[in-house]
Amino acid sequence: MATHEQITSAYESYLAENESFETKNIKAAAARARKALGELGKLAKTRRSEIQERKNNL
Repeated sequence: MATHEQITSAYESYLAENESFETKNIKAAAARARKALGELGKLAKTRRSEIQERKNNL
């Protein structure tokens, strides 16, 4: 799976877990939302590197 699709998937996961936490007050959803945000950060760094590398090769 390409990094872009992984970012999209992680963001959708974050949105779902955040909704569960905010509306239903499910404590476990807070941890899952934080995990998704951490994954988003890692994936964003990876994608930034991919974009920079491709730009430099143009």
